[in-house]
Amino acid sequence: MREPDERMAGSGGMAGSGGRAGSGSRAGGRAGGLSRRRVLGIGGSLGLMAVTALSASAALARHPSFTGAELRSAVPLPPPFQVPLPIPAVLKPIGTSGGADRYTMTQRETSAEILPGVRTPLWTYEGTFPGPTIESRRGRAITVTHRNELPVPTVVHLHGGRTPAASDGYPTDLVLPEGQHGGHGGHGGHGAGGMHDPRAVVTRLTRDYTFPLEQRPTLLWYHDHRMDFTGPAIWRGLAGMHIVRDDAEDALGLPSGPRELPLMIADRSFAADGSLAYPALDPTLRERPGVREPYVAGVLGDVILVNGAPWPVHEADAARYRLRVLNASNARHYELEAVTGDGRRLDLVQIGADQGLLAAPVTHRVLPIAPAERYDLIVDFSGVPIGGLVRIVNRLGSGRTRDVLAFRIARRAADDSRVPRTLSTDLPAWRRSDAVRVRDLSFRTGQTHGGRGWVISGLPFDPARADVTTRLGDVEVWRLVADVHHPIHLHLVGFRVLSRGGGPPLPHDAGLKDTVSLRPGEAAEIITRFDGYRGRYLFHCHNAEHEDMAMMANLEIT
Repeated sequence: MREPDERMAGSGGMAGSGGRAGSGSRAGGRAGGLSRRRVLGIGGSLGLMAVTALSASAALARHPSFTGAELRSAVPLPPPFQVPLPIPAVLKPIGTSGGADRYTMTQRETSAEILPGVRTPLWTYEGTFPGPTIESRRGRAITVTHRNELPVPTVVHLHGGRTPAASDGYPTDLVLPEGQHGGHGGHGGHGAGGMHDPRAVVTRLTRDYTFPLEQRPTLLWYHDHRMDFTGPAIWRGLAGMHIVRDDAEDALGLPSGPRELPLMIADRSFAADGSLAYPALDPTLRERPGVREPYVAGVLGDVILVNGAPWPVHEADAARYRLRVLNASNARHYELEAVTGDGRRLDLVQIGADQGLLAAPVTHRVLPIAPAERYDLIVDFSGVPIGGLVRIVNRLGSGRTRDVLAFRIARRAADDSRVPRTLSTDLPAWRRSDAVRVRDLSFRTGQTHGGRGWVISGLPFDPARADVTTRLGDVEVWRLVADVHHPIHLHLVGFRVLSRGGGPPLPHDAGLKDTVSLRPGEAAEIITRFDGYRGRYLFHCHNAEHEDMAMMANLEIT
């Protein structure tokens, strides 16, 4: 296995074993004689769109607020702000040994009343949607034993976790349900069109996932990551939150207890029988992956759920609140703002990003959030009159999808919380000069094993191919370019956004991230250090339908 070139040949080609650098050029990166420097230089992404001549992508890019198609529910929907906001239960460890906590979690089918008066079948962790929240401490390892009682194989990925490869939830490292044997469609180490993965580690019924949690305190989330079927599995309910804490953050005086709210935002649609509607080609999620043609760019629901409740309302004090916001939607993007009854917009004070606290607070009036991104926010309700309603709205939505949730201010209350000017001093200070190589990677439509789909640098995912190989401890700059909306997620590591579209990062790019949202025709640069653990990891688009249709690549850390 050779080391990648410092500046890779071809149109955004990936490099790894087999000398595949530059193979992405087959997708037309040099069409029309446009130079590489001009195409993939900062600000050149619109040129890339033009020369690739992907008509479907160009059509989608004319609708900049979303990428995907919306499913309409076939049941009556409740009015907004009637259902109380649920708070997921915190899972308790079953024991402790050697300074590590041990948990058990069963993946099982159940039904729940999501829409008032309607029962909805779900796939769940521990019988709830979202699954129970795990709260852990920085540097204190935990082991979670997952038991699969669902009718399909599963994989668990702790998104944002600094996790050894054996527990990272690689898409072919399946947990088979009882009585099921290896086979096609992502079973037994097969997937992505039935390709075999010789490195897959398949277990039956249970699997132990060990998380060292040697990482900054933050909001993580766990979800199913099975090859070819991540989107429908998450849609059916396989997602939950995980909060990492430490003493330094506890000492800051941020809002806590009942004034710290984890908020999982996820859109869904409902069929006439109350079940979750999803346009799967194989509704059993056993054999044939993919979705029906109108939804190949992403599946959008017409009901906005927060912690599993439709357009909920929360009774709040006239005080500061800490909102730990996760976009767990498959494909829907949001632009969030907090609006009072008299039309005033409250500040959204960002104190953290995907990978923990910022160096200093950043104040927004409107905050974009892409699938899989997390933002740690402070909102101050002290100036809202008692009885007033503060709506959290989505400026990218229309009709029912414009509302998200609301806070009804119920009472005056003492508030000794604060937002320090300095939040954290342990953010990495990587510089461009530290980078040992620069990589160019494109994310766009292309030819996959099963037809048209979504590819990275011209290549569909192949679990047997090493796409990017780097050494443990290396610092790299990645230059990313998109045709339509693509939220790009790197496993294992956090990164910093260096630039967007030839200019500086946007205000919401602050801090350490693990998912960056590329807008249609946009280029961005990120910098990271590949530390933590050796092994095989992934990077991919976190539009779940894009991911299932081959927009993933292997990252080998040697």
